[in-house]
Amino acid sequence: MSKSLKRVRAALEDAGKEIDIRETDGARTAQMAADAVGCDVDQIAKSIVFQNANTGEVVLFLTAGGRQVDPQAAEALLGAPLTRADAAVVRKQTGFAIGGVSPVGHLSPIQAFMDARLTEFAQIWAAAGTPNHVFCLSPEDLEQISGAKTCTFST
Repeated sequence: MSKSLKRVRAALEDAGKEIDIRETDGARTAQMAADAVGCDVDQIAKSIVFQNANTGEVVLFLTAGGRQVDPQAAEALLGAPLTRADAAVVRKQTGFAIGGVSPVGHLSPIQAFMDARLTEFAQIWAAAGTPNHVFCLSPEDLEQISGAKTCTFST
């Protein structure tokens, strides 16, 4: 089991959640993940990572799979300019590779926002630290475990 997957499993267990982590043939994209688990693409919580242009810290936007982060709305929420975080920055600050960034189990605390669209579903799916692993939980549990603030920032 990869270190990333172990961190995600530990974070879920530490939160008191017995959540099944499912291995897929590939979930690098939201559509691939949705196809793998048989759900609507918007039930996939994509982990989109931006970087605060002023501080260099990464910011996580948990976005419904069929939607995109509106950069202006995201900057307004943060109150600072944002840039896309490159793969090296994402790996260094979260401990995950792009394509497998989980909403939980980061190397250090991360500021996170959750797309209000995700709250329209009873169950949603998120990456479990690798491009081939996902887990299912309620939007309320995701908000609680990740510490994300639910907002409107996607189109």
